[in-house]
Amino acid sequence: MIGLPKSTEFNKRIPKQKFYENINVSSALKRIFIDQIKTIYWRNKISITTLNIYEGKNVKEIEVIEIKLETTKLDERVLKQIDKEIHYHILFILEYENKYQAWIGYKEATVSGNNAFKVNNYYHTEWMNEELLPLKVEGLNIDMVYESFVRQIAGESLNVKSLGESLKDSVARNEEIQQLQKQITVLKVKMRKEKQLNKQMQLNTEIKKLERELEKLING
Repeated sequence: MIGLPKSTEFNKRIPKQKFYENINVSSALKRIFIDQIKTIYWRNKISITTLNIYEGKNVKEIEVIEIKLETTKLDERVLKQIDKEIHYHILFILEYENKYQAWIGYKEATVSGNNAFKVNNYYHTEWMNEELLPLKVEGLNIDMVYESFVRQIAGESLNVKSLGESLKDSVARNEEIQQLQKQITVLKVKMRKEKQLNKQMQLNTEIKKLERELEKLING
């Protein structure tokens, strides 16, 4: 996959029921696995033992998981469940009728330190031919390779806006941008429905304030 060297190949098929046979998985999520997924393959393992790179501080391995779909839509809860079950960082490659999407979540170890992870936002590309996926192995250590994958897939939304901005900072800024955009949308709808002029003006003032904050976050 994605031009990775043969040394990284794993190519193991994983029965999809492995991810939903846990009694804590809801029947709705089980149904999604059954209806939306054809097969799951563990295609590659990127680590210091399979690739000529240095050890990372936060990332031990990156697993490349290919999911062949029954449809172009995949419920994000599927990725969260797989991320929960596999205690490594994962690059997902979705396939449907010879078109591909790359998906990756910003995955952090929890404070409990028991190999558990939490996943914040997922980022993904558009559907395209496999050779056009914007993915290159870049970085001297496994942490840098993972960060590079996240930024390549996320594109402009995670562009570095200031010198020394970490991936964690970029993700946090992007989440703040999304929250501000939602707030602005809600307030604009509320202002259009408001009949009283003074309340319209109050809402407009609040919108302008949030828009200034949004512009500052986007443009740095």
